[in-house]
Amino acid sequence: MLPNELKTTRAVPGYLDDQFLVAMPGMPDERFARSVIYLCAHSAEGAMGLIINQAQDMRFPDLLVQLGIIGEAEAIRLPPATRDFLIRHGGPVDRSRGFVLHSDDYMAESSMPVSEEVCLTATVDILRAISVGKGPRRALMALGYAGWGAGQLENEIAQNGWLTCPASADLLFDSDIERKYDRILERIGIDLAHFSPTSGHA
Repeated sequence: MLPNELKTTRAVPGYLDDQFLVAMPGMPDERFARSVIYLCAHSAEGAMGLIINQAQDMRFPDLLVQLGIIGEAEAIRLPPATRDFLIRHGGPVDRSRGFVLHSDDYMAESSMPVSEEVCLTATVDILRAISVGKGPRRALMALGYAGWGAGQLENEIAQNGWLTCPASADLLFDSDIERKYDRILERIGIDLAHFSPTSGHA
């Protein structure tokens, strides 16, 4: 079961599905300082997204064992790519709940398209598939999500809390989370030291 924000119609003009939110300097909420959020859904009813540049302490094999997907002996034998699959802190809401953003070459019954290239799945089936090498070609996993009520995100953008820009799959899925914030700003040609405080859009 996905958050209610995801049950809305997607790709509505004027909304920010499949965009990055980049926290501006002076972001009042420390939980989002220097954060990059991928927006999975945005409508008049609210918005939902995942922080993609904050790492969790939990390791993927430990999560698989905790969920009963594999045993401890199997966890030791996982291939390096699976063993090192990064778990991210997706946001402050429902932090025990897992979400996987992934390429569209994997689709489960519960998968929801976010864009033409990116889907979201929030069931353990995809974790089981990843653990045996049958998952999507590109994926990221996060625990928790960021959510906004009706008009809340628009207000934060108007207050210069966020910069918005179109998302790209390469920056979304790569594992270099320490430099992701700066690389996205570089990609869109923004130098925050000289950025005008009157706009929230690139």
